[in-house]
Amino acid sequence: MIHIKNKHSIQKMAQAGALLSGILASVEELIKPGVSTAEIDAWIEAQLKVKGLVSSVKGYMGYRHVSCISVNDIVVHGVPRADCILQLGDLVKIDVCASWNGYCADMARSFFVGQPSDIAKKLVDVAHQALKKGIEQARVGNKLSDISAAIQEEVEKHGFGVVRDFAGHGIGRNMHEAPEIVNYGKPGRGPVLREGMTFAIEPMITAGKYDVYVTEDGWTVKTVDRSLAAHVEDTIAITSAGPVILTGENSEQQINASIS
Repeated sequence: MIHIKNKHSIQKMAQAGALLSGILASVEELIKPGVSTAEIDAWIEAQLKVKGLVSSVKGYMGYRHVSCISVNDIVVHGVPRADCILQLGDLVKIDVCASWNGYCADMARSFFVGQPSDIAKKLVDVAHQALKKGIEQARVGNKLSDISAAIQEEVEKHGFGVVRDFAGHGIGRNMHEAPEIVNYGKPGRGPVLREGMTFAIEPMITAGKYDVYVTEDGWTVKTVDRSLAAHVEDTIAITSAGPVILTGENSEQQINASIS
């Protein structure tokens, strides 16, 4: 069942999202050669505490960190490590989910260490454009798969792969709620979208084939062909006025204007 949230609940998610957005905007200053992913995770954990956010990730199924940091051919769920040292040219994905007053926001961004390669830059640009196309379909009266189809179309027209094994999801009091939101498929299928639904939409795309595997640590997801991967994510709310991105600086004001 897809939970419908009222304005009060979505306002809390928007507050979580605004605070989280600020953290991910600031973390870019740490993305430098010689910095470990463990150091970045520790900085994010400190920032969560300063902002009054509670990690939704640390402790989840035994996970020990507040973020997932995935480098180069790691698609998602990269485990922060002291021996994972960033180098010039790396493509770094940071994924964080945290709650404020009991309601979650989930967000991911891709970063470059120094000057990106042409393929890395294009991959990230396409991931952002696919996210935008998917969010545009999150409108009252559309079907769930309209989001998925829009993402796949945007990614594949540029010759990139769409990961099949992992997906976006509903979100609210819990980090993961119904429905699962895959990044591929035909439009016009699945539940009808209604005002008050809140989703975490997250294209995961590859420069090569879309096949992935989970490494021995049980978390880290890599591309089989070792091609670069990009990952971006926003938490959104469906309103009568259209989709509102909750993981943004002005999300609270948009929610106040969009939901009566």
